[in-house]
Amino acid sequence: MFSAAIAAADPMSRVPEFLPSNKDRPLVVVGAGKASARMAQAVEAHWQGPLSGIVVTRYGHSVDCDHIEILEAAHPVPDQAGIRATERILQLVSDLQKADQCLVLISGGGSALLTAPVPEITFAEKQQINYELLASGAAIHEINCVRKHLSRVKGGRLAAAAAPAKVISLLISDVPGDDPATIASGPTVGDPSSLQDAREVLERYEINPPDSIRRALREDRNETPSPDDPKLATAKTHVIAAPQQSLQAAANVASDNGVTPMILGDAIEGEAREMGKVMAGIAQQVRRNNLPEPAPCVLISGGESTVTIQGEGRGGRNVEFLLSLTQELHGTSDIFALAADTDGIDGIEEVAGAVSGPDTLSRAHQLGLSASEYLKNNDAHTFFEALGDQVITGPTLTNVNDFRAILIV
Repeated sequence: MFSAAIAAADPMSRVPEFLPSNKDRPLVVVGAGKASARMAQAVEAHWQGPLSGIVVTRYGHSVDCDHIEILEAAHPVPDQAGIRATERILQLVSDLQKADQCLVLISGGGSALLTAPVPEITFAEKQQINYELLASGAAIHEINCVRKHLSRVKGGRLAAAAAPAKVISLLISDVPGDDPATIASGPTVGDPSSLQDAREVLERYEINPPDSIRRALREDRNETPSPDDPKLATAKTHVIAAPQQSLQAAANVASDNGVTPMILGDAIEGEAREMGKVMAGIAQQVRRNNLPEPAPCVLISGGESTVTIQGEGRGGRNVEFLLSLTQELHGTSDIFALAADTDGIDGIEEVAGAVSGPDTLSRAHQLGLSASEYLKNNDAHTFFEALGDQVITGPTLTNVNDFRAILIV
């Protein structure tokens, strides 16, 4: 099921139908995200006309391309390589004219990879505020609201820089609701949020930024282009892959194998460990009442949970969810689960996620592992690694966010 979810979002199958119809005019390609290199490869495989461009992806996610230059940078915390790549992309699109056509390839991870701080702040300050936002428990749309207003490229500013060229954006969604303005902080989409909204996010999560960031969030010139900005009037955006499509592909695998699927939602958000408790309760209810008919069944969900960091362990939102779920189930028989990120990376670990079953806690006990202590320390990767229950895929070259499946047999 997890493999089917990933395959449904493969750029090689999703990109071709959305390419521009005019093959005679040169196509300039730019982009960013964990799937951007694979998207660029798909463009090269199916575009017949003149082609050039630059995309930036996460370290280890590069693929070979002949005409589009693939750069690598850090994710989730930006680095100097990301700054250099972003400056080159901005320079490239700023030289475009009205007759030019620009294809923008965007996927999850693009927000950290497209890094161009506003003049008032340093790169180090941008890195620090990004880390504090990730550790705060803020939702992704709240994090992106702040990122947009501290950037020269996010929140529609990339498309504005490319004006008056024709801009076509292909997006692979990794956010609940598939809002183009949220995916990678919407570099080619008008931003409905404001500087005031960004200031309120910092206040809400009690983040105390340096004075330079406070000043930047009060400068009118750092306001992002609105959805009706004239520079974005001709820009077109297509979401070419999204979580629901992948969840449905997984559901089809279940059905083909005699398991009744229940898709609970593709945009489920919340604190990972609390979601684990809730999902455990739902799974136990289904098991007790033998619902739905016929059994067995699988509960499928996607979205993006959050983790408020309290410990110093090797955490990730999917494994934290799974450890909480496992602990809450107390070894309930006939319930198995998988939680993993479709990009192959959960948190900052090169591990997609993990699996668990009725014997997980008993095996952990035999090894002297306390589930509650590992959960308290945000150290679920270490817990599942010790058990040999990690799911390791390597870079999948796509990203439609979290995948969770709870099988009740």
